[in-house]
Amino acid sequence: METSKPLPLWESGAPGISSATPCQVPTITPYSVAGAALRPAIVVCPGGGYGHLAPHEGGPIAEWLDGIGIAGFVCHYRVAPYRDPWPATDARRAIRWVRHHAARYGVDPTRVGILGFSAGGHLAAYASTHGADPHPEPRDAIDAERGRPDCAVLCYPVISFESWGHIGSARNLLGREPTADDHREFSNHLHVDGDTPPTFLWHTADDAGVSVENSLRHALACRAANVPCELHSFPSGPHGLGLAPKHPHVAQWSALCANWLAQLGWRAAT
Repeated sequence: METSKPLPLWESGAPGISSATPCQVPTITPYSVAGAALRPAIVVCPGGGYGHLAPHEGGPIAEWLDGIGIAGFVCHYRVAPYRDPWPATDARRAIRWVRHHAARYGVDPTRVGILGFSAGGHLAAYASTHGADPHPEPRDAIDAERGRPDCAVLCYPVISFESWGHIGSARNLLGREPTADDHREFSNHLHVDGDTPPTFLWHTADDAGVSVENSLRHALACRAANVPCELHSFPSGPHGLGLAPKHPHVAQWSALCANWLAQLGWRAAT
């Protein structure tokens, strides 16, 4: 596998960057698999409560995707003190960026998904449940691409900012005084509809950081909207496991997800 250096999502400078906030340049890091076969791609969004990005939920996940024939692209989106709309702007830009550069990386632009952990799962769920096409204010040819993913993989995700959601993520994204309308807007299970792509979720039942209620509610919303969905709830395990190498009973999530992706037809073309 060949990994490139992080590349800026906007070559001419990201919108929303100002001298009043620390300079966080949103980037994307391509992980390319060997061979010339056209293959699917997935944008990876690490977690971190919208306050930082967890390394073990980035590069290692892209490497796992490489192993199952999918090109991984790690999105380093902006976090606090950057707030809404910038994380979602970065994630959608990453999806559009992959589609725009599909030929360069041997990617099928009709099979570009998103995967996220914890708050990155919230971001991935937001991208999959909130319309983004066409871009309201296109700046370049990349913005002309579709911004909604073709599938979503949500790993112990923050789904809601309701009582069973995650207060820290909500504060980092929306500030300390969000309105009731803000809470509804960013409670992704309330926005699942017929345009939501097929979704895979996993969680541990005793997750003390982000309640399993998040995944359960989202799966029920997918069912109500007839969105293909697969949910796995493992009996136990702490929050933030990533590939879960020290928890074999949870580590099987990656094989289950690979099988789900294969059933969707997400294999490299031969």
